[in-house]
Amino acid sequence: MKQNEKHSKFESWILASRPKTLLAAFVPVMVGSSLALNEGKFTLIYALVALICSVLIQTGTNFVNDLYDYLLGADNENRKGPKRVLLAGLISVNEMKIGIYTVFILAFVLGLYLVYIRGILVLIIGVASILAAIAYTTGPFPLAYKGLGDIFVFMFFGVVGTVGTFYVHTGQISLLSFLVSIPVGSLITNILVVNNLRDIEEDKATGKNTLAVRMGKTFTKYQFLFLTIVSFLVPAFLFFFYEYSLIIFLPYLTIPIAYRITVTLFTTEGHTLNKTLEMTARLSAIFGLLFSLALVL
Repeated sequence: MKQNEKHSKFESWILASRPKTLLAAFVPVMVGSSLALNEGKFTLIYALVALICSVLIQTGTNFVNDLYDYLLGADNENRKGPKRVLLAGLISVNEMKIGIYTVFILAFVLGLYLVYIRGILVLIIGVASILAAIAYTTGPFPLAYKGLGDIFVFMFFGVVGTVGTFYVHTGQISLLSFLVSIPVGSLITNILVVNNLRDIEEDKATGKNTLAVRMGKTFTKYQFLFLTIVSFLVPAFLFFFYEYSLIIFLPYLTIPIAYRITVTLFTTEGHTLNKTLEMTARLSAIFGLLFSLALVL
């Protein structure tokens, strides 16, 4: 998009939410719910409320990231990624702060229903997720600026999101629920990995010390490869050690997509990685959908 394009306020808020990244909010709820369904303990209303809360927290994270990258100077005219609404003047700082408060309060209020169902642990998970979302880009120790963004994404959008959803349905936390969260967290983290690889020069210049900035391009590319391989190893592990049928290999249908993304990542850079970023988000969603089906069937 060009900086001088006109947008309505509604369109600007949609742009700020980064809808292509919101797929990452669906996958942990989908996988955690599918595992619960496999165990005969699925409740539709729990899944729907968990999904709405997940989307709201993801949206709030994007809003916070947009606001503080702008205030801290990480977003500037050299940006390679998609348009940011504050940098483009589509939404003001005060409006964005109101938006942040609104989505997080909504997530908290809706989450109280799940607290009522399952108790204090859900409250702890919800509050920790919101606080971590805020701490991702701001506060005395902004995670994204200290090279810890990857760990945050893996833990909260992978492990916490998946295991937490399973707990909401079943009232239990199991080793299996943790295992199925690994590919969820790994592939969602890869979205951030591609983003940080694309922005490595700009982030370095503005003092945003992501893991990619700290470790360099070669490490970042192999980090992506490692997380991808780990994701595809999990179905095999479930087949050999948890007696799942061959259907658990259904996510392997995405191997050609993963291969194409990896080749592109290792051979291109700059603006080209915007398309790679979209493909990585799509891979996470398709793998998650096929993995969910495999857990149920």
